[in-house]
Amino acid sequence: MTTTMIRWFLPITLSLAAVASAQTPAPVQSVQPVPVEAIAARIVARYPHDRTAFTQGLVWHDGALFESTGQPGVSDVRRVNLTDGKVLARARLPGQQFGEGLAVDGQQLVSLTWQDGIAHRWNAKTLKAVGSARYPGEGWGLASDGQSLILSDGTPTLRFLDPKTFRETRRVTITANGRPVHNLNELEMIDGKLWGNIWHRDYIVRIDPATGAVDGLVDLASLRAELGPLDPEAVLNGIAWDAAGKRLFVTGKWWPTLFEIALEPAGQE
Repeated sequence: MTTTMIRWFLPITLSLAAVASAQTPAPVQSVQPVPVEAIAARIVARYPHDRTAFTQGLVWHDGALFESTGQPGVSDVRRVNLTDGKVLARARLPGQQFGEGLAVDGQQLVSLTWQDGIAHRWNAKTLKAVGSARYPGEGWGLASDGQSLILSDGTPTLRFLDPKTFRETRRVTITANGRPVHNLNELEMIDGKLWGNIWHRDYIVRIDPATGAVDGLVDLASLRAELGPLDPEAVLNGIAWDAAGKRLFVTGKWWPTLFEIALEPAGQE
């Protein structure tokens, strides 16, 4: 284990375990701990972002940026112009539904709702509703690995769902240093690994989807600090990966800026 790994291994254990211990008794450590790699983020570009958007999901699809937003009565799924942040098209969620995570399934988008247990399907080109599905429990983040939709619900459990029927096919427990990790929020698959925001934390974590083990962490506190004073709920949330262009975008709820970042191994001190 390198010096960098040791330095980051302990902080993530303490901070993530604190989230769990506030909600559940200390678990019996039955998962083999793995080192957590420290990953540095370099800002490549900054783009305007709609500061009224309570960002819940972010994806890049077919050369365009799509976003899902929350809050009762104003939740939507939208296509966004990357350059100026303007909304090019949007579809409102019904009634008072609170929008959550967003993922791509073929030529459709799938968006979650927080407590209604409804997943909506949208035509990616027109944003017209094309169907819905039901799921138990809460919906937080959503991603696709090309075969399954992966759903987070605020607990340490990740559910893998059949994209057509929403039937659960398997599940894994998210752990850091062998301890359960709560509050995994927005999700994104990048080169076979699952990346996620932790609600009210200024970092994103990298997860092995086969085991649920956190094996990497990117500290993005400097991005949040750059934005100055914000509402306490204006937290980091939103990860989009442009696979063709090898570009990574991150933003937050009510953030005025969307960042393109590049990831690289953190240097040793």
